[in-house]
Parts: sequence; structure tokens; C-alpha cells
Amino acid sequence: MNTELLSFLMRAEQQVQEQPVDMTGQFISSLVIMVLVFVMMYFIMIRPQKKKEKEAKEMRDNLQIGDEVTTIGGITGIIVRKGDDTVVIETGGDRSKIRVKLWAISENVTVHDIQEEAVKKK
Repeated sequence: MNTELLSFLMRAEQQVQEQPVDMTGQFISSLVIMVLVFVMMYFIMIRPQKKKEKEAKEMRDNLQIGDEVTTIGGITGIIVRKGDDTVVIETGGDRSKIRVKLWAISENVTVHDIQEEAVKKK
């Protein structure tokens, strides 16, 4: 039994040594697959996220005094003062004021004439 196994292994080794190995083709095919996966990930995940970030930045840059905004935490108010990286919003019936970072503004509820025209053109 051991001699049969040994002879089988020797024949298999000879066959492997006789067959040329095409590593270049395997490398190229695996490289192409990896590139395709990266391209798919870019179009499915990265590109839409960058587009959303660009739109949010544009919205925050175009904020004006008097705009009604909503923060990430759900606080709604009207902008009464705007600084470089903060805004002061007035909320509630008692007209309390809250200073909020610009990155915390999630939505501009006020629609301006410029935005209306852009929507009509589209």
C-alpha cells in the first residue's frame, strides 16, 4: 500500500514538473479583477458620498441671515448672526439664541429666489 502511494506521488510530481506554469496570465487576470472591483466600489460608494458632501458644503456656504435651518440634532431656528465657522440661531417662542457650528447645520428650510430659478431650469 505504501509503495502504491509513493509511486502515485512520484508520478504526480513528474506531471507537475512537466507542465509549464503560466503565472503571468494568472497575475494579469487577478489584477484586472481587483481593478474592476475598485472601479465598482468607486461608482457605488465613494462618488455618491463625495457628491452629497459637496452639496452640503455648498448649502452651508450659501446660508444667509434670516434663513430657517435645522441642525443635525433636530433643532430648528432662524439665523440671526453668521460667523466664519459658527452661526447663531433663534429658536422657540421665548426667542432663545443658540450658537451652532456650521458643520452641524443639516438642512436649509428657506428657499431663495436663486434656488427656485435653478430648479425651474432643471
